[in-house]
Amino acid sequence: MTLKYAYYPGCSLNATGIEYNQSTKAVAKHLGVQLEEIDDWNCCGASAAHNTSHLLSIALPARTLALAEKQGLDVAVPCAACFNRMKAAQVEVRQSKEMKKTINEVIDMEYTARHEVKTLLDVLVNDVGLDKIKESVNRPLTGLKVASYYGCLLVRPPKIMCFDDVEDPMTMDRLVAALGGEPVEWSYKVECCGAGHSTAKPAVGIPMIRDILKNAKLNGANCILTACPLCFLNLDMRQKEAGQLDNNSYQLPVFYFTQFMGLAFGYSAKELCLNKHFVDPVKLLDEKDIFRHPDTRREKA
Repeated sequence: MTLKYAYYPGCSLNATGIEYNQSTKAVAKHLGVQLEEIDDWNCCGASAAHNTSHLLSIALPARTLALAEKQGLDVAVPCAACFNRMKAAQVEVRQSKEMKKTINEVIDMEYTARHEVKTLLDVLVNDVGLDKIKESVNRPLTGLKVASYYGCLLVRPPKIMCFDDVEDPMTMDRLVAALGGEPVEWSYKVECCGAGHSTAKPAVGIPMIRDILKNAKLNGANCILTACPLCFLNLDMRQKEAGQLDNNSYQLPVFYFTQFMGLAFGYSAKELCLNKHFVDPVKLLDEKDIFRHPDTRREKA
């Protein structure tokens, strides 16, 4: 049976998170998952709308979900922040007839919330299944010790997200093991990366990033996996600044979990946009001889 979803890439995957978009489409196609991009989707509002107006924070994602509803499909959302906002809208409309009526008036279309909103991680690991993923591995990621970083928004608040354990989620860890990597146990998998504080209030944000990188390294990780474009950007781009706080050089490559899957499936560095990272991941992959298999592609960007 073919799995088909309405696909919401969101703003980041068309800009700073293009690596996530490219690798998502590659692995979905590889696994036979059809992603139909929602026509005329809009920004989910993220934290800006959430902090400005509660109604706006529900109406923005609800409009896109109403469009997806016309496709008759559940919605697959790669970005953790987008997933959080869309799931919140779905839950509010389901729980309140008054909110449903208000939202439908605001967006000028009907949204019933009858379809599910799912994070892409849930779709690939639980709907497709680890057995099928294991069957697709032709380049085991042996030697990669991975700190799976979920961040704040993928699992919180638990009554709304309803995805994995709020303190010790394991979905990404199980995926890492299925791909041949080694998931490490560490204490910061759901700690906040500081979000926009790294730019607006670096004295607050950079130490938060430093603490995550430091804990990952202390627990033996040689790379980090994430499902959030903002988390990815903070952890990848800010390592030099974070290291300057304690005279340390972290040099921990950060991957989107879909890039990690693509590597295990045999895709090249170029196809997975590994050249767009601030911390070069190809150096680690060469160190661990990940490209050793003759039937897989070594091509760099």
